[in-house]
Amino acid sequence: MSQKIPKLTVVGAGPGDVDLITLKAIKVLKSADVVLYDALVNEELLDYINPNAEQIFVGKRRGCYRYQQEQINDLIVARAKSHGHVVRLKGGDPFIFGRGAEEMEYVANYGIETAMVPGISSSLAVPAYQNIPLTKRGSSESFWVITGTTKEHKLSNDVALAAKSNATVVVLMGMGKLPEIIKLFQQENKNNLPVAIIQNGTRTNEKVGIGTVDTIVEIVEKNELSNPAIIILGEVVNHRAILSEVKQEYSRVLIQ
Repeated sequence: MSQKIPKLTVVGAGPGDVDLITLKAIKVLKSADVVLYDALVNEELLDYINPNAEQIFVGKRRGCYRYQQEQINDLIVARAKSHGHVVRLKGGDPFIFGRGAEEMEYVANYGIETAMVPGISSSLAVPAYQNIPLTKRGSSESFWVITGTTKEHKLSNDVALAAKSNATVVVLMGMGKLPEIIKLFQQENKNNLPVAIIQNGTRTNEKVGIGTVDTIVEIVEKNELSNPAIIILGEVVNHRAILSEVKQEYSRVLIQ
């Protein structure tokens, strides 16, 4: 075991639906000697792991940390040196607010080889599963993906900048700051801007709330929406309803 070359591969597990993991990610899981996985990873994906590999849950649930980040970093280094190939399986894409880059940089300082397998980000896939495109000709020419909570546990200043634009705005990890986010958009007179909040996106227990800047907080309370969820603000949210209307109209024509 000690003769194996130490290596870390950071792997994106996708947003939740097990079918959204990549073939390359599955191949890497089959070659792992140790897999450290997070709370947002669908546990069905663990079936793809090399049966002889050690599996360690290092995620956070409801504010309770199984491991602190510093402990995870040290664990990766220790297991890579003692076992060989460590796979760090993280939800979504590890390079989008996933600390994947930080972990790779840390272990590289110990002379350990690193590799990265991108994952499908929830910022893209979760809206898409609800027929919400992030860009659409005539509605949105760009999009922002912003963390709702910075390292200092504050709302990112970029939200205020994004609220001034005509871009689609996607906020990850922002449910705890929803009233603050809404206030920024109201200050830009975007009271009627469509908003979607999607909890457990792409999973079987997915929940959706659709409203406007002025109504979404009430809708969240009514539907008991909470983390893990993403917030989408922009005219593109209307595409979901437009597509539904087109389908209904087509069905009526066929019946006639």
